Amino acid sequence: MDLALLYSGGKDSTLAALFLDSFYDVTLVTGRFGVTDDWKHAEAAAERLGYPFAAVDLDRAVAEDATAQMIADGYPRNGIQQVHEHALERAAALDVDAVADGTRRDDRVPTVSRAQAQSLEDRHGIDYLAPLVGLGRHAVDRLVDETLAVETGPSEEIPKGDYEAELRALIEAEGGLSAVESVFPDHTQSYVRGLRGDE
Repeated sequence: MDLALLYSGGKDSTLAALFLDSFYDVTLVTGRFGVTDDWKHAEAAAERLGYPFAAVDLDRAVAEDATAQMIADGYPRNGIQQVHEHALERAAALDVDAVADGTRRDDRVPTVSRAQAQSLEDRHGIDYLAPLVGLGRHAVDRLVDETLAVETGPSEEIPKGDYEAELRALIEAEGGLSAVESVFPDHTQSYVRGLRGDE
């Protein structure tokens, strides 16, 4: 069975791939708006891990709406949620049996409600999986420490292989670096360098 997993090159989506590849033929999928080429970081991580990779084009209008929402809100939650839902829709439109993401139990954003998951499944005739949804941050960190070689650091210093880098670029074009700093809180980002022992 073919599965498209939304992939950033970070630890959560990589761990989700490891959970799922016993049951599915996993392709790591990154959505891109065409603003930057940061999605290539996810492609490089997928290549190091030995997974097939695909970049899917997302609607630029969604990115513009999301960035306007984030600037108006002063935080990224609603904009990120909007883009994640759009990316899931694009992944579900691929010729696959299932789509998945790396959302965890304690994620504030993005999240996929039961109703959203059912709607996605019914409209596209696919299954939606969130293999980490039963795991909290500490459980994920312990599993990652055992299996993956990961680089971590401040978000602005670590490669981003998903749409966040493009959203940051759009916000910076609109309001400068100070607008990015006012919307995105300081947080730690991860980037997978490979499986532990292979790096």
